[in-house]
Amino acid sequence: MNITDTINTPKELWDLVRKDEYLKSTAGVAPGYLQTNLVTLPKEYAFDFLLFCQRNPKPCPVLEVLEPGKFEPEILAKGADIRTDIAFYRIYENGKLKSETKNIIDYWNDDLVSFLIGCSFTFETAMLNADISLRHIEQDTTVPMYITNIQTEPAGKFSGPTVVSMRPINKENLVRTVQVTSRFPGTHGAPIHIGDPSEIGIKDINSPDFGEKSKIKDDEIPVFWACGVTPQAVALQSKPPIMITHSPGYMFVTSTRDESIAVI
Repeated sequence: MNITDTINTPKELWDLVRKDEYLKSTAGVAPGYLQTNLVTLPKEYAFDFLLFCQRNPKPCPVLEVLEPGKFEPEILAKGADIRTDIAFYRIYENGKLKSETKNIIDYWNDDLVSFLIGCSFTFETAMLNADISLRHIEQDTTVPMYITNIQTEPAGKFSGPTVVSMRPINKENLVRTVQVTSRFPGTHGAPIHIGDPSEIGIKDINSPDFGEKSKIKDDEIPVFWACGVTPQAVALQSKPPIMITHSPGYMFVTSTRDESIAVI
């Protein structure tokens, strides 16, 4: 049995991740629970980043902000530790990806402010319940993500391109897909582009900038959602002295039910 199939609660996942016993994408893990992206920055840059998120709610819907030095999400995941409970983290320094690590204990200090940003993995449970298949889950791969030519609205130090995630959707399910995902504006909501990838600056659909490629069948159309990996593309352009994030596809799984943020 696949280990993913045995993880039903966020705490089970946190315990495995802390012991380095779960090192895969969190797509399909602990179904029904809200998943988030992580961005951690020095307090000096926190207001600019919060303003950036406010101006760019599709790629950066903020669900919780932790006070400086705090590492337990009081609202979304009591008992969790954002320094240890993600399988892989990325460390960006001055516009360069410096390292990938299994925890950020050694990087932690009381000046750091953390943002939990909605993730499209959250609405995938609703998609599956609506009989909309998801290729990356079928393939057991990380969803493909692409840097686009869609520019974000700048705020203070932060600016850069929007990142999107892509899922091949059967033509008959397109309307239902938009309806289902529109119920989750806190995790990117409805798609921002459907169809020709070149219209949003993607030159090769089979060469994602993050994640792994997904096979697109003849009766399917690529559908693109704004993605919470956008801050990582922004870090490359804006060059903050340090930005700590999750590794794309390896999300922070909260103990909050996904339906709690859905709209009717």
